Amino acid sequence: MKPFKTLFVLFLSISLAVSCGNADDDVNFNLNTGDGLGKGQEVDDCLNLGESDLVLSIQEQFTTLPGKISILFRVSDTQGNPVSGLQANQFTIYEQGRNDDCFNTISTSESLARISPNSQIFSNNTLLVLDLSNSVLSSSLDELKTASISFVDNVMPTIEEDSFKMGIYWFDGENELHLLNDLTSSKQELTNAIEGITENISNDPSTDLFGAVIKSTDIASEILNASTQGGKIGAASIVIFTDGTDQASRFTRGEAQRKVDEANANISFFTIGLGSEIDTDVLTNIGKTFSVFAGNKEELETTFNAISVKISEQANSFYLFEYCSPKRDGSGENNLAIQVVNGSLSGAVQTKFDAKGFTGGCE
Repeated sequence: MKPFKTLFVLFLSISLAVSCGNADDDVNFNLNTGDGLGKGQEVDDCLNLGESDLVLSIQEQFTTLPGKISILFRVSDTQGNPVSGLQANQFTIYEQGRNDDCFNTISTSESLARISPNSQIFSNNTLLVLDLSNSVLSSSLDELKTASISFVDNVMPTIEEDSFKMGIYWFDGENELHLLNDLTSSKQELTNAIEGITENISNDPSTDLFGAVIKSTDIASEILNASTQGGKIGAASIVIFTDGTDQASRFTRGEAQRKVDEANANISFFTIGLGSEIDTDVLTNIGKTFSVFAGNKEELETTFNAISVKISEQANSFYLFEYCSPKRDGSGENNLAIQVVNGSLSGAVQTKFDAKGFTGGCE
């Protein structure tokens, strides 16, 4: 076996007039168990596939009679950057039964290999948290609404999927995180909610930024717990926008930071800052997955889009790969290796499956 590098440390950068990116291990959602390959392992040397440039981290796997094998995994490069947009024909399947010295290639066409919707086992939720204090409402509301609608359009799938949902909250100086629109998979519903924001929506001109961080983390934790019932795998992202610092002083910076640091590892944190009155250190630490800063309101849409790209890439780097195995009942436990090739990059992972009850007729 070849030693495998320590993986899933993601360093992001982005070309903006005024911007900053940062990340830590939670960028990969930490959904896998064990090392960087999740529930998988390095492929056997007999396959002679060489060094891996891509990492296939198995999140979950299961079989369905009469002979279907389903594997949910995440694909990234060796720096932890997510790889999205892969197609079934970029994967090669290898199986090794008890009578095989090494692995045999399984035709992806004959085995009906496909990338399937993963909504039945994977749930991805995003919370967009907007600062609607007086400074925003009086000077940059139109630009914020345009940027937020662009964000929704970029993050949410064109065709509604149960596995992708977004909710929108807002805060001012009150001790409350106001709900603008509950979790939904509807782009139009989210867009309508944003368009409905008016200059008189707030009754408190102050800014309870730290309270918004604490409350949104609690909400994301509750959503994550609910969405992972029944054996599902889930992830959540919190995106917080502000144009200033915490003025309400209801909570301390330390309390907000501890809430972020101690949150479920499957929650990612993003921050967007606008203008010269923000505290970049605070927002960088709170937005530990990625943070972006705009120098003026004209840059808002660009910064929101930068965050949306990162969220979309992460969510779309999870694949539910399924195929019909030629193994049949009585063959026992078999080894399985999956290789993906994306341009000049490739990677593979190995696992096992039990063919108990397998027959013909898989579709």
